[in-house]
Amino acid sequence: MVSKMLKNPAVKAEVEKLNREEFAILDEILTARKEAGLSQAQIAKRMGTQTPAIARLESSLATGKHSPSLSTLESTR
Repeated sequence: MVSKMLKNPAVKAEVEKLNREEFAILDEILTARKEAGLSQAQIAKRMGTQTPAIARLESSLATGKHSPSLSTLESTR
């Protein structure tokens, strides 16, 4: 069903837009963590999540693969 929907240019464009926005936010999070001199474990503790979740977020930036959604981040608050 997803592949069928992505054949629609309007749907595909919207999905790409959302992915770009999400990656921009994740990039800001990574930059802020590094500038603050905090480890992934420290950020995870502050967010109320586990270190592997932060590692997955950051690795998604490097690989360009799908990351956990922003709703996942929001659910840790």
